[in-house]
Amino acid sequence: MATFTSSLPDSLLEKLSVLAKELKLPKNRLIENALELYLEQIEKASYIKSYKQAATDEDILMVAEEGMQDYFNAVNDADSK
Repeated sequence: MATFTSSLPDSLLEKLSVLAKELKLPKNRLIENALELYLEQIEKASYIKSYKQAATDEDILMVAEEGMQDYFNAVNDADSK
């Protein structure tokens, strides 16, 4: 595990200290958990943005429709066996 040093505003460090005591967690663990959640939110927002862009892209919509038709055909073929 690598070591990272950073400066935080006094007010944020105070909130961190209070919450760490309340949760009985080390401050570094609390920061790690918070950063993980934040990075997950950024990743989800990126996916949402890409899906919104894809929804307006004619080529992507055409590929998706072709894929759905192939899926529909496969389901129908499986049902008729």
